[in-house]
Amino acid sequence: MSALLRIEGLKCAYQSQTVLASVSFDIEPGEIACLLGPSGCGKTTVLRAIAGFIAPQAGEIRLGEQLISSAVQVVPPEQRGMGMVFQDYALFPHLNIADNIAFGLRRMASSEKQRRVRDVLELVELPDLSRRYPHELSGGQQQRVALARALAPDPRLLLMDEPFSNLDTDLRRQLSQEVRQILKRRGIAAIMVTHDQQEAFTISDKIGILAAGRVQQWGTPESLYYQPVSPEVAAFVGKGELFQGSVKEATAVETELGLLEFAEPLGVDAGCDVQLFLRPGDLYLSHDGGVPGEVCSAEFQGSLTLYCIRLHTGREIEVLEQGLHRYGEREQVGVHVAAHRPILFSSCPVRNSY
Repeated sequence: MSALLRIEGLKCAYQSQTVLASVSFDIEPGEIACLLGPSGCGKTTVLRAIAGFIAPQAGEIRLGEQLISSAVQVVPPEQRGMGMVFQDYALFPHLNIADNIAFGLRRMASSEKQRRVRDVLELVELPDLSRRYPHELSGGQQQRVALARALAPDPRLLLMDEPFSNLDTDLRRQLSQEVRQILKRRGIAAIMVTHDQQEAFTISDKIGILAAGRVQQWGTPESLYYQPVSPEVAAFVGKGELFQGSVKEATAVETELGLLEFAEPLGVDAGCDVQLFLRPGDLYLSHDGGVPGEVCSAEFQGSLTLYCIRLHTGREIEVLEQGLHRYGEREQVGVHVAAHRPILFSSCPVRNSY
């Protein structure tokens, strides 16, 4: 299958400051992708370049077989066949919902325009709100209208710029799931930018981690979480701690947590120095054995409790456990590793079995 969107060596700068050094990735037809990264990493710049709002200094952007952006050629935004959902919704306050959605359908016959408005309102489950105005809707409803307006012209590609950032956590998660279902139902490819990891994991088929003007890793949410290519990517897609260690045998590594043995082979030869990345959920506590530590604090999170543990070395780490809050501050505990196979980084070859 040929790519719907192909970006190769994209470089963008504002005045003398380079924002994107060399960004490359592909999006397949019907695929939902996300650019994930901290504020200021260039996510929105990529989106603006795809939309045609800015011209690149180098590199190419192709939509299907058509070259739509390069240093010498930029197809105007209105000729790209793309829809866009903005962070602030960008609805016209003086127009009702039907007219907001119909705004981009000016060249369409009136009867077809009305039918298209009805269809997209049904799609986003707001069929009875066509005569209301934006200020009469909740934030979640406004976001659905913004999505309906972007989908009404039947775009080849949908661009979303942090579309759920103004919503509360529960509504953001709900809308992320709903938007994914809507796009999959229509077979529309999309690319979204966000700094919210959970949001990216919920909606995306593929995720690109953007940092230092480059895509550090591009892959499925599962591959980024379980097979990060660097400590920086590992830390960005989930909290965790790096421990220096040395591989002693196929399933064991010596660290400041002691000799850790795992159920599965590490994939690194004995004698290799490694960095071992462990997430809070990879650890558990008991009063029976383990690495000595002291509880610094305990944060009750309902079905989970997040503990801060001060090791005998003075280092503080986090341990996430299911169940009731069992350990109090200053209580002496033992730290154990529960992971079947840890995430390792090493200058030695790492044979991944995932």
